[in-house]
Amino acid sequence: MDDGQIGLTGIIDHKPLAPGEGMGCISYETALMRTITPKPDDFDELGHVNNVVYLRWVQEMAVTHWHLISPPDTVAGEVWVALKHTIEYRDPILPGETAEIRTWLGKVHGPRFDRHVDIRKPGAKRVSARATTEWCRIGRESRRPMRIGEDVMAAFGLVGAELE
Repeated sequence: MDDGQIGLTGIIDHKPLAPGEGMGCISYETALMRTITPKPDDFDELGHVNNVVYLRWVQEMAVTHWHLISPPDTVAGEVWVALKHTIEYRDPILPGETAEIRTWLGKVHGPRFDRHVDIRKPGAKRVSARATTEWCRIGRESRRPMRIGEDVMAAFGLVGAELE
């Protein structure tokens, strides 16, 4: 399959960003946030959102953030691949409940950076799930890793930021 046949999926809430939204996301307090309502087939036999669905939301939130803040020519020239997910499940989301999903960036190392995602019910103190994913920036044509430089940091509004 060539890249022209691959459609973009996984964008959560296609609304445009508000001014400054999605920029400077380096903590829970500064994170990009979206609200999602689980679909009927997102629930497992125990009656709560399936663990695989949480992981899908983690991936979709990363895709959403990147596509909202990046110039179209940058998106067209590269892709991010997940190298490792670490996820913890705590408080199940049940039918009729919604989830707030927040994402922010962590440590940069070469062509890779960590992205944090927090999923919880609106107003909840306890997370439903939290994840850290190690992403790698890849050239779409070359399929080779690309160092994360000032261009990426500028797109996220993080030039000179200290990331943990």
